Amino acid sequence: MSESMGGIIENSMRMFNHLTIMNSFFSSPVSLIQSPQVNDLVHWRDPKKSGVVFGVSLLLLLSLAAFSMISVVSYLLLALLCVTISFRIYKSVIQAVQKSNEGHPFKALMEKDVTVPPETFRKHVDTCLTHVNRVLKQMSRLFLVEDLVDSLKLAVVMWLMTYVGAVFNGITILILADILLFSVPPIYEKNKTQIDRYIDIARTQVNTTFAKLQEKLPASMKRCKAE
Repeated sequence: MSESMGGIIENSMRMFNHLTIMNSFFSSPVSLIQSPQVNDLVHWRDPKKSGVVFGVSLLLLLSLAAFSMISVVSYLLLALLCVTISFRIYKSVIQAVQKSNEGHPFKALMEKDVTVPPETFRKHVDTCLTHVNRVLKQMSRLFLVEDLVDSLKLAVVMWLMTYVGAVFNGITILILADILLFSVPPIYEKNKTQIDRYIDIARTQVNTTFAKLQEKLPASMKRCKAE
């Protein structure tokens, strides 16, 4: 019984550590995708670990789709408290019966340093600032029509997104993205040659279409490659 409860606590801590990887997505999307840890997860190098992360993330998103965020967070914290309190009481009873002095069952976890070093915090802030500035620069270039073709591409994408938004809400899109994130990489890895060939064909067609469109634009609006 003691070993099984200890296993539950240990697995919960491991799942928490894996979820912190996904949280870093919001601060550095590119570096996250290129991270070896995430790459191994989405390619199912370790099926058990990938299954846990995928199951927990999907369950969390489905819960958010059915309940409010406050309810989901409250239930998660309540469940964690129930597990830790039950385990704490169980170990105290066992120690009292066996008259042992093992101490606090979570002593090893309590002694771990969970604080964020200032250097690490500043490093992540600088990384976030770099991405924010890059996004602001791109938005300024697109919305101020520095390149008409690129601005038209954004307009087409936004127009298509209006139809996507009419069919799906944000949580639904996140659920689909989570499923695709864990299903597309292994499929692509197994059929890389065929998929790359079709992608090249599609890319060629798109580039040809935009090249023809650019040729029909007035000279003053064409892309200035020299710059």
